[in-house]
Amino acid sequence: MGSFELIGKHGDHEQVVFCHNKDVGLKAIIAIHNTALGPALGGTRMWNYKTEDEALIDVLRLSKGMSYKAAAAGLNLGGGKAVIIGDPKTQKSEALFRAFGRFVNSLNGRYITAEDVGTTVREMEYVFMETPWVTGIPKAFGGSGDPSPYTAHGVLMGIKASVKEQFKTDSLKGIRIAVQGLGNVGYHLVEYLAKEQAVLTVTDIDAEKTKRVSAQFGAKAVGPDEIISVECDVFSPCALGAVINDTSIRQLKTKVVCGGANNQLAEPRHGDMLREMGILYAPDYVTNAGGLMNVFVELEGYSPDRALDKTIQVYDNLLKVFAIANRDGVGTHTAADRMAEERISVIGKLKQSHQGFSSRPFSTLREVKNR
Repeated sequence: MGSFELIGKHGDHEQVVFCHNKDVGLKAIIAIHNTALGPALGGTRMWNYKTEDEALIDVLRLSKGMSYKAAAAGLNLGGGKAVIIGDPKTQKSEALFRAFGRFVNSLNGRYITAEDVGTTVREMEYVFMETPWVTGIPKAFGGSGDPSPYTAHGVLMGIKASVKEQFKTDSLKGIRIAVQGLGNVGYHLVEYLAKEQAVLTVTDIDAEKTKRVSAQFGAKAVGPDEIISVECDVFSPCALGAVINDTSIRQLKTKVVCGGANNQLAEPRHGDMLREMGILYAPDYVTNAGGLMNVFVELEGYSPDRALDKTIQVYDNLLKVFAIANRDGVGTHTAADRMAEERISVIGKLKQSHQGFSSRPFSTLREVKNR
């Protein structure tokens, strides 16, 4: 299948840009899915894709997901994503990322980038040398730094909303929560949950990390293969995607699935299966939007207190999703898509496609860049 056929198959994208600089070895693709609500924002992923088609499919899928994520979060942002084809362990260089930054800059603010899988704040510094249209940069440059505490706080709000919906209580005290994955988001989530006096079970593929977090927060430690079948009230996946699949779904002993991992459902039908099993699923892109909310605040002019307040909205957003699911008799994953699509349609009619960064709310980045 040719590139144009793939683009047509994977959604109505507004723009797809192929970026190439042979002198520095840059091969990248930027996909802008939808700018009805505002400029497209999404991270730059560096991955050693086997084929260019695989990279194209990934960036198309991820950029569409960002449109839905921003819309469901109530943000004035569209969806975009970028991928760089290469080995993040051996092929990173200042020149490569500065060349990439020039391509980002050529879009004049229609696409704003950030770190993602395979990239770090350091690479975003290089991009920032060539364009102001990058966020998640270090605090020394006027950015917000590590977004994981805000993502985790949003997940905490998601768990509270899910517990309210499923168990009709406002407290997490005594609620049994199993957290899978103790990276930056998972760690901060456990920290928040411990303060709420939840009963915690934790795991990570790094046994030492599991042991350390367990001791620090008084959580029960189990092996990575055991966590899926732990008897609990809330199962919180904060590691890899596709954790809810044909094999794992029958092992679940929980009433709620709510976590920070992306793409938790291996296929949409697994969301329907969870509904049939009486398990409440908090759609991942609604639940883990705290990091996106944080960088949105950075674009406005950063305030950590305002960013934390923003993540509280995850609670209300999920309650809206649950209400739509109950109203329409559908799975919550379908309800979340409907909520996002409705906002894109309704608000999008009030605005033309975003032509770049000419409007006021995001002038801060340009001001910082020009200092």
